[in-house]
Amino acid sequence: MSISKPHILLVEDDPNFGSVLKNYLELNDYQVNLCQDGFAGYDQFVTGKYDICILDVMMPRKDGFTLAREIREKNPQVPIIFLTAKTMKEDMLAGFKVGADDYITKPFDSEVLLYKLKAILKRSNEKGHDHTQREFTVGKYQFNYDHRTIISGEESQKLSPKEADLLRMLCIYKNELLPRQKALKEIWGDDNYFNARSMDVFITKLRKYLRDDPTLDIINIHGKGFRLVDNVQKP
Repeated sequence: MSISKPHILLVEDDPNFGSVLKNYLELNDYQVNLCQDGFAGYDQFVTGKYDICILDVMMPRKDGFTLAREIREKNPQVPIIFLTAKTMKEDMLAGFKVGADDYITKPFDSEVLLYKLKAILKRSNEKGHDHTQREFTVGKYQFNYDHRTIISGEESQKLSPKEADLLRMLCIYKNELLPRQKALKEIWGDDNYFNARSMDVFITKLRKYLRDDPTLDIINIHGKGFRLVDNVQKP
């Protein structure tokens, strides 16, 4: 199965530098769209889907700060990195004020840029989990975290506080791995052996509550954590 490459919008008015950087990023498993001014960059952003934007600051027609503000209006979450020769503190602060995730001054080490990209994309993926959500649809069930109830038709199951906490985290990470240590530290406060055994007991209880829906399962990923799988294909 092929894995989709992170998609970068690169807006850089220097055609030589832009082309070299585009090729370098593509050699390192990124998909890159290159634009040479802010207007073209904005048009590309609103018609495409990007995981991160790398913007030059000093560009004709529309500068990088203006472009970043417009991108932020359309998408408050997409990460933005500024590449610029402007090294003044005031310029950097201006970049961060318009929503930059990083500000890299030219010339720069290309390997450092790769590490920064990986770190920012990792944080961005983590932010993709909505940790404010309180109500969930899981298979045929409606789960209300605040009321600590799982409802299916006329049937309702009341949960203990820890059962509700754990099911909520599983729902937030639905179809993805919920790391064991993350759940233990956030719900139990410590990832020691005894808490880990306690969590295993709660997982068993949650499986029991959800067992009437054959499309649901809580899978144990040995040594790593658990995955609440919705729409399980069973023979």
